[in-house]
Amino acid sequence: MSGTGSAGQARTATTARGYAPGPVGAGRQEPPRLVVAARPSRAEEVRLLPVHGPRHERHILEADQLSALSLPVGDDGVVIGSDPHRRPAVLGLFRPRPVDGALVAGSYLAQLLALRAAATGARIVIETARPELWSALAQNAGGGQQIVALVPVRRVGALGATASSPVLLIRDCGARPPRLSQPKTAWQTTFTLLPFLDPGYAGQLVSADLVALQRISPQEAQLAARVVRLGAEDVQALSGLPDELTLWCARHGRQYVYSMPTQLEAGLLGAPRRMD
Repeated sequence: MSGTGSAGQARTATTARGYAPGPVGAGRQEPPRLVVAARPSRAEEVRLLPVHGPRHERHILEADQLSALSLPVGDDGVVIGSDPHRRPAVLGLFRPRPVDGALVAGSYLAQLLALRAAATGARIVIETARPELWSALAQNAGGGQQIVALVPVRRVGALGATASSPVLLIRDCGARPPRLSQPKTAWQTTFTLLPFLDPGYAGQLVSADLVALQRISPQEAQLAARVVRLGAEDVQALSGLPDELTLWCARHGRQYVYSMPTQLEAGLLGAPRRMD
């Protein structure tokens, strides 16, 4: 699920790959074991840099030294939490094409994503029939600036997303949301928030770039398995996920991610939860 997006707080390939879980914190349920294409952490990569400090007079590498030069290059994006190894999980949200996703989750996850995306400079638009649920976020997310707009259902206009001003649209319209009134554009990411996986809407998730699944019923897990091609271990795990754990699925991989709110985020949103 990596992609180039607005400047993030970490550089690591995350959600497009699986992982092999290590020890988790006390009280946390260990998610099923997945295969990972491991990548060194940024700190480990930085130690590989053959950089001479300012006390050296020469700062030019000879041609035969170039092969020893290594630079930590990874994907920018929004830090959505941490993996079971406590490494940042980074999601590249904004791309030079529309990005479409679904959150089968509670509003907490959607609100946390909105805060994190806003922190990278994105504009946030919430299409919702529950403005009272989002009002506190809209008032406090921008530190005095209006960066979160609440829009009634079916009233979303042209959003004008650009590379320098990307837009995150969150559609909080129930389990069977209506069709979006405007076409999706480049540098716009649309997440549809679903309180549960309705069989009548599940087919829409087949073409989604990203699908995030919090705890769901065994019946919903079986349906999700057909839609996003989950294995038996994931299907079994989904009905018992703790509130802070989410399974993120992309077309080429999946990743379990723990929500790790900062102190300020917890003060505004409270503790991670599945139900509204």
